[in-house]
Amino acid sequence: MPTIKSLDDLKRIREEALEKRKVKTASGQVQVIVGMGTCGIAAGARDAMKAILETIQNENLEGVIVTQTGCIGLCEKEPIVQVVVGDQPKVTYGKVSPDVARQIMKEHVKNGNVLKEYVIQV
Repeated sequence: MPTIKSLDDLKRIREEALEKRKVKTASGQVQVIVGMGTCGIAAGARDAMKAILETIQNENLEGVIVTQTGCIGLCEKEPIVQVVVGDQPKVTYGKVSPDVARQIMKEHVKNGNVLKEYVIQV
């Protein structure tokens, strides 16, 4: 993070942060977040992430941002994948195997259908 030396620096950083936030919540924009803490990795999060990225490529999905985060705090539900579509509430999926990850991408991300059987938090 850059050093803030003046009020103008602070205002500029604030505007940049607000712009990034606006991009994430833009209509049609999808963010997929994979929990990649040590517990997630041990449970198979890398394979889930690989399946997500392959599905994006194979299905030619556009407007999808895939990111990773540390531990989400629900270790017993790992691997965890969260999906945020535009300004809709975040949907958290648990026990996401590569097959489930592909289903999430095809059904939720592509078609807008939440897979309720894998949801641990809405």
